[in-house]
Amino acid sequence: MAVIVFQEADSTHRLRDKKVLKRLLAELFQKEGRSLENLSVVFCSDEYLLDMNQRFLQHDYYTDILTFDLSERHGIVKGELYISVDRVRANARGLGVSAKEEMWRVIIHGALHLCGYKDKLKKQQLLMRQKEERYLRLLRKRLANG
Repeated sequence: MAVIVFQEADSTHRLRDKKVLKRLLAELFQKEGRSLENLSVVFCSDEYLLDMNQRFLQHDYYTDILTFDLSERHGIVKGELYISVDRVRANARGLGVSAKEEMWRVIIHGALHLCGYKDKLKKQQLLMRQKEERYLRLLRKRLANG
């Protein structure tokens, strides 16, 4: 049975609609041909994520998410998503969307990375955005229907 946990490192974040989001994530992995074993979503600050970005990836810049694929077997997903609550809120303001909506998008984005999707090239970014929108629409629909 898949385990999805939400944790806080050095930043608090109240995530609403966890049950619906967990069901959507489980379905996302299934639709993308993966079996989810374990997913940890860790909320943290900009500084916490910057430190991780520098230590583990040798990148010296802020980001909204770092995705770590800990899978041991192909097709069976074990992973960790570290999400900067600060960066998500700032990005939401810049994009003119709610912080809740942007958080959902970032979580879905990380899940898609764990399914093997990349976003370095323009073509990859376009596919990633299309997938994000598809799952966001599905999440919104489920929340609207209760």
